[in-house]
Amino acid sequence: MLRRPLAGLAAAALGRVPSDGMSGPRPVVLSGPSGAGKSTLLKRLLQTHGSIFGFSVSHTTRDPRPGEENGKDYYFVTREMMQRDIAAGDFIEHAEFSGNLYGTSKAAVRAVQAMNRICVLDVDLQGVRNIKKTDLRPIYIFVQPPSLDVLEQRLRQRNTETEESLAKRLAAARVDMESCKEQGLFDLIIINDNLDKAYQALEEALSEEIKKAQRTSHS
Repeated sequence: MLRRPLAGLAAAALGRVPSDGMSGPRPVVLSGPSGAGKSTLLKRLLQTHGSIFGFSVSHTTRDPRPGEENGKDYYFVTREMMQRDIAAGDFIEHAEFSGNLYGTSKAAVRAVQAMNRICVLDVDLQGVRNIKKTDLRPIYIFVQPPSLDVLEQRLRQRNTETEESLAKRLAAARVDMESCKEQGLFDLIIINDNLDKAYQALEEALSEEIKKAQRTSHS
């Protein structure tokens, strides 16, 4: 049974700068269209550096896909439950897409931080803009496919989309791929046309934070 995120967690506590200034590892915000390969890159990151990174599990009101587990891939909740917790101020960011709510709860981020790990958040562009208004200070990375045609092929291969939902995802991806160029929105844009190269770029971008986390875990 899913426990409701703790009400009243202070947003400032999430992004508070460590007492020794900038020495603590920063969280990582990953964004990009569905099918761009974020999940695959994330899985490899967590497999390679499992003791350093922790994935912030998002909430959603959509139904689970085959193989997805509650509490691991997402917290699958009712719209009523999620709207109640949003109203209570329990979410850092939330958005609605294709008729479903998605969001990152404060409790999910705190759970990762409590393990002294670098918190990874997978959010959409609206979520990125919302996090920019907080003092979380993450590294912002956008993952995009080489083209919309390639993205459409990947989404069709999943066999999880209707023609209507596919059209919505492609339209959203087109907007995202334009918006991500906005000055100062992202620290890095990775074009995922080759998984190994894309992962290398991601790992390289996070190398300083990985070192910080390693020092913390060994101290």
